[in-house]
Amino acid sequence: MPLFSVPKEVAVGTAMLGVAFATGMLAGKRYPSLVFGTPKSSKSIIGKSSPLWQYILDHSLREHPILKKLRLLTADHPWSKMMVSCDQAQLMANLVKLIKAKKVIEIGVFTGYNTLNMALVLPDNGRVIACDINEDYVKIGKPLWKEAGVEHKIDLRIKPAIQTLDELLASGEAETFDFAFIDADKESCNEYYEKCLRLIKKGGIIAIDNVLWGGKVLKPRKDDLATQSIHHLNEKLLRDARVNISMLPMGDGVTLAFKL
Repeated sequence: MPLFSVPKEVAVGTAMLGVAFATGMLAGKRYPSLVFGTPKSSKSIIGKSSPLWQYILDHSLREHPILKKLRLLTADHPWSKMMVSCDQAQLMANLVKLIKAKKVIEIGVFTGYNTLNMALVLPDNGRVIACDINEDYVKIGKPLWKEAGVEHKIDLRIKPAIQTLDELLASGEAETFDFAFIDADKESCNEYYEKCLRLIKKGGIIAIDNVLWGGKVLKPRKDDLATQSIHHLNEKLLRDARVNISMLPMGDGVTLAFKL
């Protein structure tokens, strides 16, 4: 489908992301050591100990004070590595704002940092359907949702995400959502994608996190179902004529699928 057949905001956003990706690739060719970072860094392609990583944060991150509070609280959690990187969460919020989203789906909430980031940019009548199966993690962030004044925008569903997505489809909400963020169990990523594609309207965006999976996608082991699932979805997205895509080397890799 021609680019001008999608909303102007999406077309502009896609072009901006393409420039950003190309710039990153050129930088990687010139400074290859900066692309892959340290082997232990599973949430960032540029190692978090790199001065370049700190430079990026110092010159791009505009973090709400309550977001910062939640990030620091999450950093003390044993599973803190599951949190979306702050620069990536900021990009998700910017995309939500760019397309003037009102209805968002998030699959995988953890402590709710990304949830809060998106809720902050939604209009007062906007909502995030936040899906998770572990309320213990979410309890860390919920008080800060309230402190930020966005608790009313967040509809938390503590149950398997597939069940929530099926309920939304059954209630007639197909093609009514603007944005979806998928960051949950990798074995189900294809099913999440397919159901979100039915729920997202044309011109909407689906963001799929961890598409590089710490580099494991380069040589998926036959007994590693999570990596196999991510790799198969990556291959499928490349050929999926229902969307335009950009795979970005941000965090642990994120693919943006723009529904046509």
